[in-house]
Amino acid sequence: MTTPQTFTNLKTPPDLTSESFNNNKHEYYKWLRTEAPVAHCDYVTGKAYVVSRYEDCVALLKDSRVVRDNRKIDTSSPLLPSFIPLPKSTELILHSMIGSDEPDHKRLRSLVHQAFTRKSMSELSDRIDKLTNNLLDEAEAKSKAEGSVDLKEAYALPIPVTVIQEMVGVSDADMPKFYEGIEAIVKGFSGVRIILTMLWDVPRLSHLLRDMIDRKRENPGNDMLTGLIQAEEEGQKLSEDEIVSMVFLIIAAGYQTTVHLITNSVATLLQHPDQLAKLRANPDLIESAVEEILRFTSPVCLTELAYAGEDMVLHDVSIPKGSVVTACIGAANQDPAVFKNPEVFDIERSPNKHIGFGSGIHACLGAPLARMEAKIALTNLLKRNPNLRLAVDPSELKFEPTPGLNSYQRLPVVLG
Repeated sequence: MTTPQTFTNLKTPPDLTSESFNNNKHEYYKWLRTEAPVAHCDYVTGKAYVVSRYEDCVALLKDSRVVRDNRKIDTSSPLLPSFIPLPKSTELILHSMIGSDEPDHKRLRSLVHQAFTRKSMSELSDRIDKLTNNLLDEAEAKSKAEGSVDLKEAYALPIPVTVIQEMVGVSDADMPKFYEGIEAIVKGFSGVRIILTMLWDVPRLSHLLRDMIDRKRENPGNDMLTGLIQAEEEGQKLSEDEIVSMVFLIIAAGYQTTVHLITNSVATLLQHPDQLAKLRANPDLIESAVEEILRFTSPVCLTELAYAGEDMVLHDVSIPKGSVVTACIGAANQDPAVFKNPEVFDIERSPNKHIGFGSGIHACLGAPLARMEAKIALTNLLKRNPNLRLAVDPSELKFEPTPGLNSYQRLPVVLG
């Protein structure tokens, strides 16, 4: 993490993929809200119109003129050159529920909601409690033996991986291939590896999922994959392609958000010892603490790419039809027009109308589960480790270079 710069002399919108933006998000957020509430920025697709004020972000996420399915419009930013055809499985990732519009989105969300509630939250709560304690047994032993441990690798990462495995109903025999697929989806959609991911890794995972679907049809279980197969709404069921697409989405959304939420929670609390002490003194503040972490250091800082379905004008900025648009929810969650003293991290903040999980029809379906995983993970970590501390100076913490996310590469801590 670099020392924040002063951006009073900044004349042009930032490159959202740059190291400078990644390491100084809060300063850029302030500049965007103040100087360019609708900014035409460099982004993963080339250029994107970015809104950054709270009310504008909420309005954009609910605007029927904005579409997620880029097949409905002509865009000038394809992910791969036209001479490289996309495999069907990769198309399924790009056009999952999160990339759909009404009425398809409503139908898919209704069917998926049935499967998502199939495994009760109370069951998962008990399982996550046992899982986190088992992981802490190992992490604490490693910290004692080696002096420190990477909490992201040893704790934050295995939690959602195991939960997703159990929710989807992946057997232990299938888990190695399934985990490879998780890694490919989460880490392989940026940089030079994207072509290999889209042409090789994703089709391999798709083949595994289709084999699993065949087996679940023969031997149903109490899991989400079985639920997706059996879900029915007004006589409609999910097609096999839609089921595969939905599992892809569950992996990408359920894994990344939770890993980064847990990691950001610990890092933020350790850098605000007064708030950590307050939480230790009153563990009942855990719910409001997680909400403040979602506001103050949102794991997702830019929403999924969307497209202007028609010519639009916002704050006197013309946005042509087909242009890429996105809401900077990280900046919105720091907007002083909505949040008093937004630069202050306050675990007792109330009200706290953050949009860390989005807004509108695409608000995160798995938000309750992510919140539950984070609360249990934090509660057990703090309860068992009264002397928890960073193993490095905060200035040494590095952010992941993945555009749109706000996450640390590693989190070295001393447990005890």
